[in-house]
Amino acid sequence: MSVKPVVVLVGRPNVGKSTLFNRLTRSRSALVADFSGLTRDRHYGEGRVGHTPFIVVDTGGFEPVAKTGILHQMARQTKQAIAEADVVIFMVDARAGLNAHDHDISRLLRKLGQRVILCVNKAEGMQHGSAVAEFHELGLGLPVAISAAHGDGIADLIEHALEGLGEPAPEELEFDADDTEPTEASLKTEGEVVEPEIKHRIKLAVVGRPNVGKSTLINTLLGEERVIAFDMPGTTRDAIEIEFDRGGKQYTLIDTAGLRKRGKVFEAIEKFSVIKTLQAIEACNVVLLMIDAQHEVSEQDAHIAGFILETGRALVVAINKWDGLDEEQREKIQREFDRKLRFLSFARVHTISALRGQGINTVLRSVNAAHAAAFMKLSTPRLTRELQAAVEQQPPPRKGIFRPKMRYAHQGGQNPPLIIVHGNALDAISDSYRRYLENRFRDAFELAGTPLRIEFKSSYNPFVDH
Repeated sequence: MSVKPVVVLVGRPNVGKSTLFNRLTRSRSALVADFSGLTRDRHYGEGRVGHTPFIVVDTGGFEPVAKTGILHQMARQTKQAIAEADVVIFMVDARAGLNAHDHDISRLLRKLGQRVILCVNKAEGMQHGSAVAEFHELGLGLPVAISAAHGDGIADLIEHALEGLGEPAPEELEFDADDTEPTEASLKTEGEVVEPEIKHRIKLAVVGRPNVGKSTLINTLLGEERVIAFDMPGTTRDAIEIEFDRGGKQYTLIDTAGLRKRGKVFEAIEKFSVIKTLQAIEACNVVLLMIDAQHEVSEQDAHIAGFILETGRALVVAINKWDGLDEEQREKIQREFDRKLRFLSFARVHTISALRGQGINTVLRSVNAAHAAAFMKLSTPRLTRELQAAVEQQPPPRKGIFRPKMRYAHQGGQNPPLIIVHGNALDAISDSYRRYLENRFRDAFELAGTPLRIEFKSSYNPFVDH
């Protein structure tokens, strides 16, 4: 599975970085890092050009020569983003012209050696030559003139930035079930769930806030019954994957903090990297989300959990440092989890002590089950029978004079499982009825630990408008 390239937007204040960020991410919600030490929020969002997806990072106003105070902290955070970027878009202001801050930033970018695209914003209504002329002296290659506010030149800019970086997103896996309606005889066949032949290692990303115990858990996993454990270069700079076998299962741990090589990152940055976490989530099969039982469930926990759900990854939750709590504290953290992370109801939740090794084996069993559920093959006859039983017990509500009619269902993808339901007037299916079907299918096929997607496909009714 390829990892999305990272595009970082830098520039002095008020050059239009946030406007360009909103253009590139369109309606996608940004992830906001709110962990300790951040003085101005950085925004992380997803964009796509053609078949190439990418992660875009919006940074605060950049003044690299600042030595103290808020500006220094903002510069430090921007330097971290630059260090982890695949390409940097350096934005300048065509209206304000070139100034000393632009020279300071260009000198730092040349020193860091990252690939840089010089972007001249607010060039609407200006001739190309006059808009970019003075910026040639920055020595960062041919400037690209755009208008983030009006959308001029955005497509050419990002296509240029992503040249050679991304690969087309893989299509959904194909299955034996097709879009043709099954015959009555096929529905009577005893089609049961077929367990997948999982031949690859289970890629397990361990994610969570700083000091939650990720490194302790990884050390515990590798220190007990270790058969294979070695560092393997990942698909992005400084990423490390660690392979090990346990209980007859093969795993690849994808680390998100603590085990990175130090040569290519700044010594002053915090341990936690949102970019690394996003990439690890997208590169894995199963995510192990660690929560610190000794602290409240934070907005950052909720943001990461939401991204996991959005990407469709299988999930196991481990609430760490449970052994240090009394009964009242345990009830409090359980209430917090249920309130702030209730959308993770599909995931199994475990209380553990990574330091003492308590609950680790149970967590791994849930990881195995979540992986199997994410890649499970679901037979068309069994899916259709479950669909018909669900409709018989609770028919979908009418919309006007029409009641949606569901005829059959088949599997359309894995990781996460996708179930496609065919019928008539299915556009009228409500969100609550969709959730009802999700719960029915999840219970019937024991799909614990993985999100489940349902897609409705309606046959065309030529009389619907008559």
